Amino acid sequence: MNRWLCLVGIALCVAPAVRAQRNTPLAVAPPVASEVTAVNDTLVAGGAVARPRSNPPWWTPLASAAIPGAGQARLGQDRFVAYLAIEAYALLQYATDTREARRQRGEYRELARRVARGFFSEQRPDGDFAYYETMSKYLESGVYDLVPGGELQPELETGTYNGDQWLLARQTFWASPDAPPDPASQEYAAALNFYRARAIGPEYRWSWRNAQLEQDLYRRTIGLSNDAVRRSIADLGVILANHALSMVDAYVSVRLQRPRAGFSHLGIEASIPWPTMADPPRAPGQRP
Repeated sequence: MNRWLCLVGIALCVAPAVRAQRNTPLAVAPPVASEVTAVNDTLVAGGAVARPRSNPPWWTPLASAAIPGAGQARLGQDRFVAYLAIEAYALLQYATDTREARRQRGEYRELARRVARGFFSEQRPDGDFAYYETMSKYLESGVYDLVPGGELQPELETGTYNGDQWLLARQTFWASPDAPPDPASQEYAAALNFYRARAIGPEYRWSWRNAQLEQDLYRRTIGLSNDAVRRSIADLGVILANHALSMVDAYVSVRLQRPRAGFSHLGIEASIPWPTMADPPRAPGQRP
């Protein structure tokens, strides 16, 4: 929040300088006779000069939607500096936070691959985000099958991730988690399918046992990565909001500068006769 307040302050300081630069008087050549004639032709009754007002282009809001501040610059408004400054700063922060998230993600994945998964598989493929989040919460994944090669026998140790999933499957589909039904029953098959869908396979097995310090470092690293991802999402939200605000601002400005049809060149003039000290006195019944 502090960085965005600083950015707004900088933009507000730069805008007056731009305004002063634009308002600096320039040397203007004297008008030629044709220009004087054109101006005189616009004189109307009463001595007023009708200055034609050019309508801003219809695409001005679209320009602001594409590049914040472009429409304001086209309309001659100094606040285009603030829109451009916010856009540039938000893009820079988004790139920085995205790069930091990728760096931290590579570090915690490498730590998990080298320490927690180093003794179980040589392939060690990368998992999804939920997999690495689970690694920060459980000390061990547990085995997938207690007796490989035969019927699937899930992990029974509830302190592991796979053991917790098998307990959840039994609580969900069995009448009692401690009283197994017939292995050929539908309830037993449903619990096994639940376990197969959620349990960690052999190629993704992990264990932080005797490596608690490394697991603490892993948790901090994954937390830093998550923080950087959240910041990048906030930066992206600022970018989108800046585009939308600049577009709405340009649209309102265009509507205010465009004269309404049928009323732009109409006017009513009236005068009331009022006697002054210079008027001669009138006789009774005499018309003014």
